[in-house]
Amino acid sequence: MIPFFSEKSKLFRNWLSAAGAILATAAFFAFLLLFAIDVFARQSNPYVGILGYIVAPAFFFGGTAMLFIGFRIQRKHEASGSGKPHLLVMDLSRSRDRRILQFFVAGGVAFLLITAIGVTQTYHYTESTHFCGETCHEPMTPEYTAYLTSPHARVGCVDCHIGSGAEYYVKAKINGVHQLISTALNNYQRPIPTPVKNLRPAQDTCEQCHWPEKLSGNLERTYHRFLADEKNTPFTVRMLLMVGASDVHPTMANGIHWHINLTNKVEYYAPDPKRQTIPWVRVTHSDGTTTIYRAPDYKDEPPANEVRRMDCLDCHNRPAHRFRAPNESVDMALQSGRLDRDLPWVKSNVVAALIAPYNTREEAMQRIGDSLRGTYKDSPKVESIVAVAQQIYGESFFPEMKANWKAYPDNKGHKEWPGCFRCHDGQHKTTDGKRAIGGSECNSCHMILAQGSTKEELSKLSAEGHTFYHIDAEYTDLSCNQCHTGAFVAE
Repeated sequence: MIPFFSEKSKLFRNWLSAAGAILATAAFFAFLLLFAIDVFARQSNPYVGILGYIVAPAFFFGGTAMLFIGFRIQRKHEASGSGKPHLLVMDLSRSRDRRILQFFVAGGVAFLLITAIGVTQTYHYTESTHFCGETCHEPMTPEYTAYLTSPHARVGCVDCHIGSGAEYYVKAKINGVHQLISTALNNYQRPIPTPVKNLRPAQDTCEQCHWPEKLSGNLERTYHRFLADEKNTPFTVRMLLMVGASDVHPTMANGIHWHINLTNKVEYYAPDPKRQTIPWVRVTHSDGTTTIYRAPDYKDEPPANEVRRMDCLDCHNRPAHRFRAPNESVDMALQSGRLDRDLPWVKSNVVAALIAPYNTREEAMQRIGDSLRGTYKDSPKVESIVAVAQQIYGESFFPEMKANWKAYPDNKGHKEWPGCFRCHDGQHKTTDGKRAIGGSECNSCHMILAQGSTKEELSKLSAEGHTFYHIDAEYTDLSCNQCHTGAFVAE
């Protein structure tokens, strides 16, 4: 007869303690496996940290607690003298006990194997974008929806938000626990703020795929817009973006990418959390000299620890979670033919339906449908109009989370948000009165090759660039976003 436990530990010989021992052993095994995955994985994953350093230890301590609770119950049972306790005893001379032992060993091996497979599959699932966007992160639904229609929809969340390296690995673990608690307690912010302070430098994330040494050169883009008038008048701008050509690298003396010039250092101070106000800019040139530009009303010195060196993310700040303005979304639908531009006032009416205040998504879908059906009740395309408007709303508006294009500035450009004009407004000057590149010097960053509403106008290409004009109003030297809010609707 072989005792299952030694004589000195006979009080542990009960089913509760045995179950606790099995649970603690499995949890310890899972912890070792998670730890190995965490150490040898190509990139760190904070959710593996949550599983390995929070969930697995919780089960381990739970099993250990069961072990000692069984011990206390057994000791109390013996002390009461209420009869001989039923102890777990294995007698290998009995065929029944041998079968039980074989079943226990086989079951234990199977349990550990299932644990290993489950832990591995859990690791891969927690690394997936589906997990980040839907399972645990209901508050992230707006960001996840925008991500699915972005150019980075095939890039994993962890690749940009965490990356590799011990420092950000630890930060991500701490932040992940904080997010888990906030989600469980339903006390997270609405809308979810952009993690401006937590973003890694672009060199650690973006440049793992985008190779600065292999710049593509200047880019040609065509922008199709429609006025909010009865005829939905089209207005197209064909533009050359001076991003900086590869033949001038590494100096990149010209174009937009001058700002990340390897021989120049551009730094700025932004006192607001969204970095939309920049009153102070310092440029360190290749010869070591510096030039400081200030907004007219800023006379102080910025806190040294809040001065940031400019990188890609200061302009490309919504690379995978862009919420399109309703004007832009409706323009795209008109250009693609999903909305019929021959319908009178269709742009104005659809945009008006999109930007009306709604409390829930269900309410929005119902009222958008009612509004457009009432306006175009005699049109055979009314249901198509409603479907397109509801799709646009579903992709960019989230009333429960108070999330839409107004909540998230997009700094790539200067149409709906200050963007470039945060610095290039013509007002930032040095102490000797030298002016920074102003908003009127448009050809420094882009050149209008053609513009207009007709084929004849668009065929008039200019190698030197046209002067921009408004089709419906006189152009003034103002920041575009002062008029273009993303939801302008003509009355």
